[in-house]
Amino acid sequence: MKDVSGSIDLDFGLTGSVAVITGGASGIGASIARTFAAKGALVAVLDLDGSAAAAVASELGDGSLGVACDVTVESSVTAAVEQVMERFGRIDVLVNSAGVAILGPAEELSVTAFDTTLAVNLRGTFLVCQAVGRHMLRAGRGKIVNLASQAATVALDQHAAYCASKFAVVGLSKVLASEWAGRGVTVNTLSPTVVMTDLGRKAWAGPKGDALKSQIPTGRFAEPEEIAASALFLASNASDMINGADLLVDGGYTIR
Repeated sequence: MKDVSGSIDLDFGLTGSVAVITGGASGIGASIARTFAAKGALVAVLDLDGSAAAAVASELGDGSLGVACDVTVESSVTAAVEQVMERFGRIDVLVNSAGVAILGPAEELSVTAFDTTLAVNLRGTFLVCQAVGRHMLRAGRGKIVNLASQAATVALDQHAAYCASKFAVVGLSKVLASEWAGRGVTVNTLSPTVVMTDLGRKAWAGPKGDALKSQIPTGRFAEPEEIAASALFLASNASDMINGADLLVDGGYTIR
């Protein structure tokens, strides 16, 4: 039996690692970017808003990079990943955090809304995993963390497109985990409940939010830093034997 106890970093350090984070200019992605940088990683912030990505990268310092990227467009993803490779020469960690949520009753949801949700949340995750995964496989190592949701485990009212996309992200990630782990690349998903980003606070303020919180055993929503901490664990070598898992950070919402 291989003894790895002495090589596990229980401080979850990322010193010297290169991390790519999509949707990294705001919300959960920005929190993950800041956490990874604080733990020593060189961070490439990819976002549809290139100026915002550059601003976050500048804030992180230490050579971090901001890149404009539309995750739904293969050529944009390829160009962004190549820019990261040109700067850093490798990618050790990928976090797919870019996503959208367009909600509405299923009988009223437009095809455009459905297609947009699947394009960003599912196709975007696939395209970035594929482009980055090729480099990781050549290097024989890598960690991929895809943001799913509690909506990937249970049905949520008015979330037809969102649930479909996030259930699919979990399924996609399990296939990648099965295909790639033997070549050194592990893939896991991270599934938060509502997170108190700026958008989360606005969307779930008042009675609507109170009603949902009452269904969560811990009685509250998650903070962005809690999701970032979970992503940090999955990105660190302490999680080397975790592969194809879906880590729920939902306060127990989905156990009921």
